[in-house]
Amino acid sequence: MGSKHVIVIGSGILGASTAWHLVQAGARVTILEAAEPGGMATRDSWAWLNASWGNPEPYFRLRIRSMQEWKRLQQQVAQLQVQWSGGLLWDLPPDALEAYAGEHSAWGYGIERVDAARALQIEPAILQPPEQALYVAQEGSVDPLAAAMALLAGAQDGGAQLLAHTPATGLRMEQHRVIGVDTPQGLLEADEVVLAAGIGSAALLNDLGLHYRIDAPPGLLVHSKPTIPLLRTLLMTPDLHVRQTTQGRLVAGTDYAGDIAGADPRELARQLHGKVQAMVRGAEQLEMDFYTLGRRPTPGDGFPMVGRPSGLAGLYLVLSHSGITLAPALGLFAAAELLQGVRDPLLIPYQPDRLLQNNG
Repeated sequence: MGSKHVIVIGSGILGASTAWHLVQAGARVTILEAAEPGGMATRDSWAWLNASWGNPEPYFRLRIRSMQEWKRLQQQVAQLQVQWSGGLLWDLPPDALEAYAGEHSAWGYGIERVDAARALQIEPAILQPPEQALYVAQEGSVDPLAAAMALLAGAQDGGAQLLAHTPATGLRMEQHRVIGVDTPQGLLEADEVVLAAGIGSAALLNDLGLHYRIDAPPGLLVHSKPTIPLLRTLLMTPDLHVRQTTQGRLVAGTDYAGDIAGADPRELARQLHGKVQAMVRGAEQLEMDFYTLGRRPTPGDGFPMVGRPSGLAGLYLVLSHSGITLAPALGLFAAAELLQGVRDPLLIPYQPDRLLQNNG
């Protein structure tokens, strides 16, 4: 019997990581991408690698593991660059900041409590240093699109076929098993199909009679023109998150609590860039280059959906918010489960059935 043929639908960071790990494990892989390689949500991510506040311990453990797997991928994937610059955070009220520090320190996260003087030692470019902040040296970031493209290139080097501008129009079923993917060019058959298409996954599942809630909160990213090195670390402030890329751009992000239809995104981008200029020493005259307004696929309870829906063979889901942080671990674990039947214990809370509803 030859190696399994696996179709991966979606070439964002989760699909790219899954494809790369499948190839490394010996599978024949075809990657389908409806648009340009690299996906949609991936390129609009701020791409902070972290296991930060607001999550229960099992999810913290998964994120920590995946941060470790990023270091493995650095050694194994050509052209993959990770900036382990550390993260300086003060975007919580003082009591919440201290609660986070106490909880995550007990879990083993390398948190340092800092005052204004220490914050300036860590990041001299802060014009108004916080009186109280937390620093985690092990946090980092990637260029999200470049990381996805490096993984896709590595998968192709190992024999994977990447079909760009080839949307999956449906999943073909026979006797409760997915046997392939319908495309405008016809049916592509496979032993396994991995659904890693973010928001686009919902329509494909709905055609099978499966429904789940997926949210897509908007996120604005503003990119400055390239400049000299200004920032040493990632900054998470009450108003914005900002980091500097390897190309020298300052990338600032912020969240919106609701739909921002009707707002002028360019004006919002100008305001956000103005906050960067007011916060970062040396950026006072730095010009904005461009902005993006993206949507971040988030399963209904906020946590990943990774695994096989029960009663449906041949299909495996890899859907998650925090896709950048989680991509190495989820790709590794998905490949092991698909090819060896071994499910990593860290995935136990994230079985898709908890959120899937049968429309039939």
